[in-house]
Amino acid sequence: MKLIKPSWLSHSGEHKDFEVYSCHVSPDGKRLATAGGDGHVRIWSTESIYRADDKSYTEPRQLCHMSHHLGTIHSVRFSPNGRYLASGADDKLICIYHLDNSAPSNVPSFGTNEPPPVENWKTYKRLVGHDNDVQDLAWSYDNSILVSVGLDSKVVIWSGHTFEKLKTLAVHQSHVKGVTFDPANKFFATASDDRTIKIWKFTPPPPNATQHDMVNNFVLETTISSPFKSSPLTTYFRRCSWSPDGNHIAAANAVNGPVSSVAIIERARWDSEINLIGHEGPTEVCIFSPRLFYTRRPPANGTANGANTPNLVTVIASAGQDKTLSIWNTNTSRPLVILQDMASKSISDLAWTPDGQTLFVASLDGGIVAVKFEVGELGWVATAEENDKALQKYGVSRKGMGIPEDVDGLHLESLSKEGELQGAKERMGALMGDVEGPKKGKKATGTTTTNGSKPAESSTNGETNGTSKPSKEAEQEKQETPEQAAKRREELKARVTITKDGKKRIAPLLVSSSTAGQSSLPQSQLVGAGFTKANRVETPGIVLDMSRPYDGLPRGGLATMLLGNKRKAAAMDGDEDEEASKRAATGPVPIMVDGGESLEPATLTAPVHGVVPTPEFLRPAVINPSIAVSQIRLAVPKVRSHILRPLKGGILQEETALEEASKVPETIVLEARNPVHAREPSRIMATKRGALLWQDFLPRAIILVTGNKNFWAAACEDGSVYFWTPAGRRLTNPLILESQPVIVESREHWLLCITSVGMCHVFNIKTMSSPHPPVSLGPILDLAVTSLSPHSAPNVGPSVTSAHLDSQGHIVVTLSNGDGFYYANNMYCWQRLSESWFAVGSQYWNSNDSSLSALQTTSVGPVSSKKDSEANVSAGIIPYLERHTTTEFLFKGRSYTLQRLHKTLLAKDGFEGFESSVSIAHLENRIAGALALGSKVEFARYLFMYAKRIGAEGLKPKVEELLNSLVGGVLQEGGQGSDAGKGWFGQEATLCGWDRKELLKGVVLTLGESRRASAISLSAANTLD
Repeated sequence: MKLIKPSWLSHSGEHKDFEVYSCHVSPDGKRLATAGGDGHVRIWSTESIYRADDKSYTEPRQLCHMSHHLGTIHSVRFSPNGRYLASGADDKLICIYHLDNSAPSNVPSFGTNEPPPVENWKTYKRLVGHDNDVQDLAWSYDNSILVSVGLDSKVVIWSGHTFEKLKTLAVHQSHVKGVTFDPANKFFATASDDRTIKIWKFTPPPPNATQHDMVNNFVLETTISSPFKSSPLTTYFRRCSWSPDGNHIAAANAVNGPVSSVAIIERARWDSEINLIGHEGPTEVCIFSPRLFYTRRPPANGTANGANTPNLVTVIASAGQDKTLSIWNTNTSRPLVILQDMASKSISDLAWTPDGQTLFVASLDGGIVAVKFEVGELGWVATAEENDKALQKYGVSRKGMGIPEDVDGLHLESLSKEGELQGAKERMGALMGDVEGPKKGKKATGTTTTNGSKPAESSTNGETNGTSKPSKEAEQEKQETPEQAAKRREELKARVTITKDGKKRIAPLLVSSSTAGQSSLPQSQLVGAGFTKANRVETPGIVLDMSRPYDGLPRGGLATMLLGNKRKAAAMDGDEDEEASKRAATGPVPIMVDGGESLEPATLTAPVHGVVPTPEFLRPAVINPSIAVSQIRLAVPKVRSHILRPLKGGILQEETALEEASKVPETIVLEARNPVHAREPSRIMATKRGALLWQDFLPRAIILVTGNKNFWAAACEDGSVYFWTPAGRRLTNPLILESQPVIVESREHWLLCITSVGMCHVFNIKTMSSPHPPVSLGPILDLAVTSLSPHSAPNVGPSVTSAHLDSQGHIVVTLSNGDGFYYANNMYCWQRLSESWFAVGSQYWNSNDSSLSALQTTSVGPVSSKKDSEANVSAGIIPYLERHTTTEFLFKGRSYTLQRLHKTLLAKDGFEGFESSVSIAHLENRIAGALALGSKVEFARYLFMYAKRIGAEGLKPKVEELLNSLVGGVLQEGGQGSDAGKGWFGQEATLCGWDRKELLKGVVLTLGESRRASAISLSAANTLD
């Protein structure tokens, strides 16, 4: 193996080398195309790269450079035939270049130090179809189409001949960052930040195809999501690759538990059971070598038998944010090659040469490295014919033919061929005069089975209500064997007649002369009601269907329709039982159904007997009309017939089935059953191991239940809330709220009820009190900018996605726009803990929350059993809210506007410290939230991160203020007056459950790492002695 990194092989500028985002090798292996942050596409001679250390080599290094984009170029790809070169950039454009045979200009570009071009690459087309940055490109293997993907979540398909837009696929829910084609030319795959890979099936379009021809082409085959459920959203690309034998897809930025990996997806099954694990960071790109390799040297004469032929394997290279290049093959579980620290920044793209022996690596530090392997290091390269043999099972060598890839496809194809063959035989028979009725042993499809009778075997009998015998003619036709029929046809063909002049002549056989034959010319036919599509002869004809005017008869048939139903006299007293046993009359009974081309007999269904199952949802809840004029309207749950929630380990689980909840013996199951009739009472009960613990009856329908080891609670349709002890004793009188509760959550002795008009009630069952008056969700639902006027179309604002309580009774709410809030009891107002502004602008935002993944999210889980649980009650709330912001804002592709604003501001004068300021503000927001919630572990973590950042930035005023806030509580006694401060301004010895001396020691040691802040921290360090 040899690494080649010439100093001249870069996108160099006046002050720095620009990032290289993409590279690709031409099909003949003579050119390397690179694209970078300088907006240039450069084409290099690969031979000059290989001979970079050969001083006698004087051929040109850079063959050409093009600068037709207005921004950073993210992808560059040669077409498989080498005729075109495509590039996509953040100016939303795709440029198509082609090599002109005319000589290029030898004059260098004005104002640049670029060498004069050697080859004349000209812009052939400029494709406009994306609304945001173009991230990746891919050509089909037959050059018929070009596919582009981008940050607008679209997949755009272009003709590879005319470069017209054929179709736009807007199925992904977030940025699309990778695309790859099946070498068998049946599928292509797209990878997106919505954490899915979608497989699209297509048929190569002809050169003159248009958008109207592609309506039924490019169909979604499947969606793969399991390997990417928690993959980070921080990668710039998700470049995937299809193996040269067509069997597998390698997908970058996958995860296997907490570990980054490359997922290997198997064809046809479309699942991932193999993961390539070894990268320490997320992978940006993976690419298969275009050739297959032998595991050992093949025989020189190529005549070895099958037993001695070495195995064929594929080779794959992967790289990403850990700056490491790994090369694997399918024969070993460990990498063949690991090259660490290949670059100082992330590796953005990889490109193999057509012979599979050289790999080019492009990185964001501006470097381009060639890794050249010796013969046998990766294996022994197989011939191109081996690739073709491997792809033959997918029909790659049969152009235009749909080759089935599985057993079901073969079975369907065989049935279709049988139908076509039968149709051809019948048409030929009609032409030759040998068409016969239905074959022996086959039912006539024109009859219907009625009242249990057997169908008639003649196709001319139509519908029957009883049994019927076949006619004599039909019996004779059935008894005639194929040999007899052939003999009869020969006699007809050889019939001799004598003309007027006495000559003998064989009379011609007319098409219509056979008694059983039919003309192949169009004929008008009268079709009976029992005539179905399957009974027709496959000959062209004009069908006059006379059975359409009437579709159904009432129960009892035609007589009932004419004479009516006879009704019995009114029921006498005591006939209630007989009346109750009657079945309710249903609608008309259909006897014919529309079969598309004609009416067909309806399938008879047995009448319904027994008990009809109760539906899951009985009815909507009865809502007070006054809600119509409320500023906030939240959806009220429907009244369900059965609500079941198990209590396992003191934690109430999600709703499930009774069989699933009873698997654990110690589980207590809380059930609520609502009656079908509103006048009957509702029943609530608790069971354990099938035994009833307690039960109660309520006059109104139950819509929500909750509980824990301290109490049970149920909310009813009329807005009342009931409480029970674990043994079933009622704790309080029913609490009457202003409207129906739509969210009910419990935690320890706290209960949260959010009503349909957006009022939040919090109750402490232990102290029989409330920490604050009912508070409205209006301020956080953007009521100032939304309206719900009944006379105009409503302007819908954000919705509530979840609501929880911590162990101190704080309300924590998440919204559909990604924001997270909590209600400060002591300040009587909402505070925003997480927002999309920090998700885009902060350097400390991690879409995976890996830095705090070990913390337990107790806001939605069990409470810590440690002695200091009072100071740790809110651990995990801030990471939980930031994960929600990532999911709702970044994951669902709503960050486009802010990302563009952030990118624009960074390039403007006066905003050099913009990103740093937002990052510091994010840390300060985290610290304030952890302090207010009493989250001990997170407070210390964020405090030390903040100290390190302001020390590194040299922010002297903030460093001094932080140290003074901590030192004040260390030197002074605890204040007892009414004006004593709290938190940062307090004089107590602890802060958020921590000893101030411990926090001060940690901050001083953190600031000591920075020389700019170490001098300031010395005075604070003296107070610790």
